[in-house]
Amino acid sequence: MLFGAMQLSRTDIADFLYFLAIARHRNFRRAALEMGVTTSALSHAITALEARRGVRLLNRTTRSVSLTAAGEELRASIDGPLAAIGEAADNLNRFRDSPSGRVRINVLEDAVPLLLDPVMPAFVEHYPEVELEISVSNRMIDVTEGGYDAGIRYGGTVPEDMIAQRLSPDIRWIAAASPRYLERHGAPLNPHDLVDHRCVRIRLGNDELYDWEFERGGEKVAIATPGPLIVDASHSSVGLGLSGVGIIYGSEPALRPHLEAGALRVVLGDWAAISGGFHAYYSGRRQVPTALRLLIDLIQKMRPLG
Repeated sequence: MLFGAMQLSRTDIADFLYFLAIARHRNFRRAALEMGVTTSALSHAITALEARRGVRLLNRTTRSVSLTAAGEELRASIDGPLAAIGEAADNLNRFRDSPSGRVRINVLEDAVPLLLDPVMPAFVEHYPEVELEISVSNRMIDVTEGGYDAGIRYGGTVPEDMIAQRLSPDIRWIAAASPRYLERHGAPLNPHDLVDHRCVRIRLGNDELYDWEFERGGEKVAIATPGPLIVDASHSSVGLGLSGVGIIYGSEPALRPHLEAGALRVVLGDWAAISGGFHAYYSGRRQVPTALRLLIDLIQKMRPLG
């Protein structure tokens, strides 16, 4: 073994964990995010490890990071054992009165008010020693590459190579507009009438423009809606709808407060689309942190969306 003849220190073990994070991401910034340290601290740790061992482990340029032959051998040798140690340490959380740990999740914008806001008071009350970092983004990202423990997305957009756990029932998607807009322009009677209206268009997380989907009975249609405005965030769409700019499209739970207040009205009420609800997803190749399991369990127990 490459390092077997040399005494192992606690500093080495810590730096090995940093090294494995870099080996996974091939990127210092993303590895630093996963490990909860600065990029500078991570770079210094690896430089010190290489100096102590007298072996270069990484090839670094301004644009890329790759493993040397020694780095590849080190990764293959320590990845499994250190993962087992990490799993054993995390399993001790089951015997603590108050579980601890750090979890980073990447979530859709809609998931914050609909899922997380209702459960966070109970979560922080029950698990005060858990540190939960929430990154909000509607873009499709690789959560593993980004240094996140898990993501939350709508069921239909969860990557196929991930393990998914349902967090809500299926969700109904509808079109809506302000009373002011409807008074001035009238209401569409069927989805095809939308081509004669001003709509707030949607750019998805994969950069594609979304065709609004509708269902009634067994009939399904997808409409490439016209309109001068394109948004990639729900709050922007809702704000424009409330201002009377045009017809908007969104999940019924997200629009419900404005519908109940009368600030928005459903259009094409007998047309809607049903899609998979929110799901948490994570890689099956890594140990699921106890804190993440606790968060998923609490959301499933409290059922903020029913």
